[in-house]
Amino acid sequence: MPTPLAPPITCLITPGATTSSTTPADREFDDLVALVARASQAGVSVVQIREKGLTPRVLYELAARCAEAARAGGTLLLVNDRADVASAAGCHGVHLATNSLEAAIVRRAFGPDFCVGVSTHTFDEARAARDGGADFALFGPVFDTPSKRAFGPPRGTAALGEVARALKSFPVVALGGVTEENAGAVFAEGAAGVAAIRLFSGAADLAGVVRRVRAAAG
Repeated sequence: MPTPLAPPITCLITPGATTSSTTPADREFDDLVALVARASQAGVSVVQIREKGLTPRVLYELAARCAEAARAGGTLLLVNDRADVASAAGCHGVHLATNSLEAAIVRRAFGPDFCVGVSTHTFDEARAARDGGADFALFGPVFDTPSKRAFGPPRGTAALGEVARALKSFPVVALGGVTEENAGAVFAEGAAGVAAIRLFSGAADLAGVVRRVRAAAG
């Protein structure tokens, strides 16, 4: 990995509002670059560029601009699913979905210094991510959230705790409906951090949210 992922981890996931017609001249493109710059300044651990609708060319341009914006801080910048784009754009790594290439394949292709995160919804998926050489796994949805209802009912904090304790030193990051109010509950179950769209992307005082979430880890 480029830099250690030290708990408590904060992972900002971009909103995914761009489309195949978005270009670098559009406001939403500039807004994403600005969001990444703010995240880096606020001390966010990881930013996941999750803009599935973009064409590969525009995704590359976005990733390259975001990599430049985040360079001054210690934030790891990952591109959703596209390890090739992430590597070409100078990002730190890739975040894989459950239907992406296996972590082991990406690790063999891109080497030990390329950060690999994986989204998981079950213990078996999280264990496979660890065994495949991933650097961390997102686990969820822990709480109810509109963006994750397609994956079924919330897993709950008990299931999160079972996975986190079973995998021990492998970082398991809570995803789905995490707020400042319930962040303490996921840390109490052994989560290494929290990942969110709304909690971080929509924050007026991002540095304050990051500080309070980390404080919730105790």
